[in-house]
Amino acid sequence: MVPKKAVYTTLFISWVLLVTVLSLFDFDPNDEGIPIPYLDKLVHFVFYLLFVILGGLMWQSGKPMPATLKKTILWVVIAVLYGLLMEALQDLLPIDRSAEIFDVLANTLGAVMGGLLIKTYFSRTHALK
Repeated sequence: MVPKKAVYTTLFISWVLLVTVLSLFDFDPNDEGIPIPYLDKLVHFVFYLLFVILGGLMWQSGKPMPATLKKTILWVVIAVLYGLLMEALQDLLPIDRSAEIFDVLANTLGAVMGGLLIKTYFSRTHALK
């Protein structure tokens, strides 16, 4: 049986790679996609919510102690900084993408919500066995 730590690490790395590719992919400007208002902000929120949750699960798996507030905040900060890096790269790279402050806000809100969920989860279960 594969250890949970390996599973969570694989999921986290895969998720970060997916977020990176989708953040830096040059989408067709003529493709309207699904006409749902603010869908892109919801996607940003979910990207960074799962970033923190998967990162927290990876970090905490197999540890006997509950996740501390410091570690939870650290994961939120890492996610927010990663989101800022993706937005900066969108402005700097020769792709038809640009940084948006509301993307940063959606990333941050998703990361904070992920931190709250992971902290609540670990405060109840104490550790992943």
